Amino acid sequence: MSENIHPTAVLHPSAKVHPTVKIGPYAVIGEDVEIGANSTIGAHAILEFVRMGEGNVIHPHACVGTPPQDLKYAANPTRTHLVMGDRNTARECVTLNRGAHTPETRIGSNCLFMACSHVAHDCRIGNGVILVNSVGIAGHVEVGDNTVIGGIVGIHQFVRVGRFCMLGGGSMLGKDVPSFGMVQGDRATLRGLNLLGMRRAGFSREAMQSVKDAYKTLFLSGKRVGDALAELQAGGPGPEVSEMLAFIEVALKGKRGLVRPAPIGGGAREEEEVTI
Repeated sequence: MSENIHPTAVLHPSAKVHPTVKIGPYAVIGEDVEIGANSTIGAHAILEFVRMGEGNVIHPHACVGTPPQDLKYAANPTRTHLVMGDRNTARECVTLNRGAHTPETRIGSNCLFMACSHVAHDCRIGNGVILVNSVGIAGHVEVGDNTVIGGIVGIHQFVRVGRFCMLGGGSMLGKDVPSFGMVQGDRATLRGLNLLGMRRAGFSREAMQSVKDAYKTLFLSGKRVGDALAELQAGGPGPEVSEMLAFIEVALKGKRGLVRPAPIGGGAREEEEVTI
């Protein structure tokens, strides 16, 4: 056994572990696991049916690739997986479940899952996503790149969240959030745009202003969202607005529907002027 692997760790014969991987005391590396170079697995962590890339850090007591919390799956288990990219961090007691009704749950690269957060079966998590402590994401949820999900947020199954969104702590989200949106509340409503996140990511002033103008047309003009959507699409929007409109078009026809602004007096406000 490699000197990087503690003698109390348990490895299934089918596990494929790069020689540079460090595995702590009493960790369990179960069946059909692949761990890429320079990854670290903490004490008492449990991994099974997971394929992860390089530089991932799994902290003590995290459970990665474990069975879905789904009674249908429990009654008829199948060989599914969790697939992770590179440089993800799963803190203490995180649970990341493998697929149930599809072949895999998929997580991108450079994500941070803070302590006690949970990603359920068949989810699609993008790159650079942050889940703060005790976030619960139900099955079949999609989260776009560079989205931040605040502490104790709950997300309903089949919800879609676009890129560069911000979900305020304690929110209960039951509907789709378009790219660049900011939501908060129980049940969560749109509270404007994540302009700070866009600015930090290097979006141009022009791009942010175009998204802001589109948001006002869609949600603050008094027009039906469908009518505003068609008006904006006809105007030849730039790439950021086109992304937002494409997301909304799918959401209006989807399982969960589209999140809307809070009513006047319930936290709705116009966005402050964009500054770089």
